[in-house]
Amino acid sequence: MKRFGLIGERLEHSFSPLIHSLLGDYEYKLYPLKPEQLGDFVQNGGLDGFNVTIPYKLEIAKYCTALSSRAKELGSVNTVLRLKDGSLYGDNTDFYGFEALLGDACISGKKALVLGSGGASRTVCAVLKSRGAGPVLTVSRSGTLNYASVYEHSDAGLIVNATPVGMYPDTGVSPLDLSRFPACRLVLDVIYNPARTKLLLQAEALGIPCRNGLLMLVAQAKAAAELFTGAEISSDKIEEITGLLDKKTKNIALIGMPGSGKSAVGKCLAELTGREFIDTDALVERTAGMDISAIFTRWGEERFRRLETEILKEAGKKSGAVVATGGGVVTVPENRDLLRQNSIIVLIDCDLGRLATEGRPLSQAVGVEGLYRARKPLYEAWSEYRFYNDSPSDTALRIKKELEL
Repeated sequence: MKRFGLIGERLEHSFSPLIHSLLGDYEYKLYPLKPEQLGDFVQNGGLDGFNVTIPYKLEIAKYCTALSSRAKELGSVNTVLRLKDGSLYGDNTDFYGFEALLGDACISGKKALVLGSGGASRTVCAVLKSRGAGPVLTVSRSGTLNYASVYEHSDAGLIVNATPVGMYPDTGVSPLDLSRFPACRLVLDVIYNPARTKLLLQAEALGIPCRNGLLMLVAQAKAAAELFTGAEISSDKIEEITGLLDKKTKNIALIGMPGSGKSAVGKCLAELTGREFIDTDALVERTAGMDISAIFTRWGEERFRRLETEILKEAGKKSGAVVATGGGVVTVPENRDLLRQNSIIVLIDCDLGRLATEGRPLSQAVGVEGLYRARKPLYEAWSEYRFYNDSPSDTALRIKKELEL
């Protein structure tokens, strides 16, 4: 069996092995490399070919005996094939990937800001120019056009993030403030983990059409797999695999009233789907070293909410997990984006008369009906799906079926 893989410095975020398992019958593994390891691995690693990601897309070209016309033009290589004589041939399949991500967007004559100056940025700029965008401006940390002066171009119609800012595990940060670009009509982020970076979350909040880089990743992988195997792959595979990955890699975050059965449903759903199960209340208790009632008694609700948000900052970064949240998670606005960055949010509902109140301080203090009236609008605004919980196992089965997990 032929051996391929992905090289880069930090690869814990990568979905590439899963994608390539759906594209061809070959080995595909991750090979995280420090800069000092790059040369020896590339020349002596024994792989039949490999993909390249941050930060080696520019440097890898010097190890290639031959380059495709595209790679030569861009000076950026993200796919390498070892030829029969052992020499390396470098290509740029990112160009094809970004073309797919751009789709049929009308960008002719629109000013475009491309964030970043690395290999991905070069490719993005080349595609945009080929589609008639203009001017296409590159924004870098230290160049003439940087993240301080970029707001002088508030008339930009398109913004593309080609940097790793906001990528897992360092989520929750954005390279710029979209509210200062009133003419912007499209935001693209080549990052795909998390599914919604802070940049994309802001774009959604402002009503700006936006997309992450998952489709680009799959499209470039399809082109790379064709180079690896010499066999043509149907373009239909791109949307098919993108849709599959979107469902498989997103968390299922369960919200709802205290006692509605989120933890029980979550455990059943995790077992049905083979996903990791995360109970944020249990993690809060473990972190505090006491149960929730004791936290409320000793420290009060405000301290509990701060702990809960800190737990969500980590849980929300996960991929492909089932996350059962506390009933009051919706009372802290910050928590919404922590969940939405990588989750499908599901509301678990049940009859108020069945809600348990033992060990639930607010249910006891405020009363179930009062609590529900206050939170109902938030539950409905946050959730994408709603399921009535009559039995945890049956509810989990319905969730699995409807969400096609």
